Amino acid sequence: MKKQQLLQTDSIGELARFWDTHDLTEFENELEEVIEPVFVRETAVTIRLLPEEAKVIKKIASSQGVLDSDLIYQWVQERLQTA
Repeated sequence: MKKQQLLQTDSIGELARFWDTHDLTEFENELEEVIEPVFVRETAVTIRLLPEEAKVIKKIASSQGVLDSDLIYQWVQERLQTA
């Protein structure tokens, strides 16, 4: 019988399909302990805006075809690049 190999992909969908049809014990000899984080988590930050400020941001974002949260993220990234 041919030995199975671990799937090498970054696709969550492919990994989910793979593990739906395989058992971890099939790959015990390929496993290794990982000490450093595998996934970097995002940090959520809450900001308070006046209703009229939020309305203006939504209007600007809509005119650019993006979500207001994406627009604010873009602004933060731009500011961080000049810091």
